[in-house]
Amino acid sequence: MSINVTRSSMPDFDEYCREIRGLWDSHWLTNMGEKHIEFEAELRKYLGVDFLNLFTNGHLALEEVIASFGFPKGGEVITTPFTFVSTTHAIVRNGLTPVFCDIDPCDFTIDDTKIEALITDRTVAILPVHVYGNLCHIEEIAGIAARHPGNAAAFSKAAGVPKEVYDGDIRVIYDAAHTFGVRRREMSAEEETLWRSACDYGDAAILSFHATKVFNTIEGGAAVSHDSRRREVLDDLKNFGIRDPETCAWIGGNAKMSEFQAAMGICNLRHIDAEIAKRKAVYEHYAERLKEADAAGMLHLWRPQTDVMPNYAYLPVIFENNTGSGMDITAAESDNKGRVRDRVWEALKAEGITARKYFWPLTSDLQCYAYLRKDADGGSDTPTARDIAGRVLTLPVYADLSPEDVDRICGIILDTLQGHF
Repeated sequence: MSINVTRSSMPDFDEYCREIRGLWDSHWLTNMGEKHIEFEAELRKYLGVDFLNLFTNGHLALEEVIASFGFPKGGEVITTPFTFVSTTHAIVRNGLTPVFCDIDPCDFTIDDTKIEALITDRTVAILPVHVYGNLCHIEEIAGIAARHPGNAAAFSKAAGVPKEVYDGDIRVIYDAAHTFGVRRREMSAEEETLWRSACDYGDAAILSFHATKVFNTIEGGAAVSHDSRRREVLDDLKNFGIRDPETCAWIGGNAKMSEFQAAMGICNLRHIDAEIAKRKAVYEHYAERLKEADAAGMLHLWRPQTDVMPNYAYLPVIFENNTGSGMDITAAESDNKGRVRDRVWEALKAEGITARKYFWPLTSDLQCYAYLRKDADGGSDTPTARDIAGRVLTLPVYADLSPEDVDRICGIILDTLQGHF
């Protein structure tokens, strides 16, 4: 029996039918109808945020969030190459230039110790990615941005951008697509424990509700910001820039969430905590089966961060190479089929099991971004990202993955590793 890397969580069929029944009466299928309004309100409550906009998908949420800041064309955005290509595309489609920063080898998020050296007088934003549900180094990144107020002011003025649109400060925009339901422990002024949503940091953040995610609205996404003005601008931008029947304030696109998507979100939100609990059980079974290989250094299994409530969205495994670390490999050499990760991937594929080399290749190695490369090997500035990309495999994980299937997957992995170590 085949096993996919993920499987969409869905409500009971009758539950969804009850949720959409009223649409046949109203015939209101899109354009911020009753279900859209209800879902948005429930989502704000669940996430504990005040300003949230729904979008038809997470990518357009990110594009429009970037657009909402009014950055000058040609501005630079420091980001990670260890991400899904959507992150980089959203930057470039806004007329901006991605500047790739290496990653932390422990949590795979952007390496905050290397960001500051990449800042120039054209730097307008830092766009970190919370990877696999691992949170970035939030305080450190905020501190870097704060140390460079008005950094691109002269550049933006030369580009003709009014100060009231963009003042030159470095903004922090989080791609939080992997973090629905993830919360970080904080302490209140009264020394009480608070659990703050992962999407509530930076100047803005986006979430993805794609069918492959922990929480889905079939397709969908959201933007989280911190003031009513940006929320208004984002609502404009996702609706062709139209604010009212006689006002078109911006040059926007069409990124509105439909009523059917919102109805799916309402249903799935009722069950999300139970779904995450099931995913946790799947993760714990994997951890038990693979602990000896982990202890022996054959592989390194993902573990939740301290003071973070995880969502178990992904299960990345970093395989050790029996020929040593991949730190010195080039982009072409990272496709060497003799490497351990690739042999495990092939063994699983032969048994109808889909695992993903996620993220490989790096976005900086993709053909469409060849123009950004400084060196022939296309990635010498991000050696840790290159190394991890060449050794990572995300294993199947979803709420109803059975213990027997986990045993089958782990058996194949362990049998394959025995032939290499």
